Amino acid sequence: MQGTVQYLTDVISARKPHQVITANPIMVMAALEDPAYKQMMQQAELIVPDGSGVVWASRVGGDPVAERVAGYDLLHELMKQGERHCWKVYLLGASPEVVQETAKRLKAQYPRTEIVGYRDGYFGLEQDDEVIEEIRRTSPDLLFVARGADTQEPWIAKYKHRLAVPVMMGVGGSFDVISGRTKRAPKVFQKLRLEWLYRLLKEPTRFRRMLALPKFVVRVLWERGNLTKSR
Repeated sequence: MQGTVQYLTDVISARKPHQVITANPIMVMAALEDPAYKQMMQQAELIVPDGSGVVWASRVGGDPVAERVAGYDLLHELMKQGERHCWKVYLLGASPEVVQETAKRLKAQYPRTEIVGYRDGYFGLEQDDEVIEEIRRTSPDLLFVARGADTQEPWIAKYKHRLAVPVMMGVGGSFDVISGRTKRAPKVFQKLRLEWLYRLLKEPTRFRRMLALPKFVVRVLWERGNLTKSR
């Protein structure tokens, strides 16, 4: 986490657009099954191991990462760092009520990190140009996008050079947690690396999506030594 935050601090100083992907097993499986999604991930400037399954897979593959870098925690670490550098932040995604409350709470928690704008995620292709221009006008240092992994990462990848934001990161359901709409998994679930189970218990409709997890485990055990070889 510390290394990631320092790296992104340098990125913001350099003003070069970076897409940060917080990868979990579901996203990895999506990449293996969808060539376009895989290409999008490979072209990201930085991928961090969000899911504990990715950390486990790196160990099985013989090239372990230092630790998990959860997107929710990384968001807060960057907001904290923004206090020291007076960074500007734009929030995009979730419902109008959720993103508004998220902005309000982040402003209260990190008053020296400026929230320069926010917008809900309910817009279509025909509104992309409008959204991009609105973000460019505010010239943020950080852009957090909460539209779901199947949408947010491809959207950032498609427009990252037009957006020209130093750090652009998909944050999934983080706005829901920050706003108080949902709760993050208790510490005991986090320590046992069972956040996915807690979310499934809270949202049974996620069952179909979670079917990717056993496929991921089987794939990791099957590949083993080939996991960390470039392809």
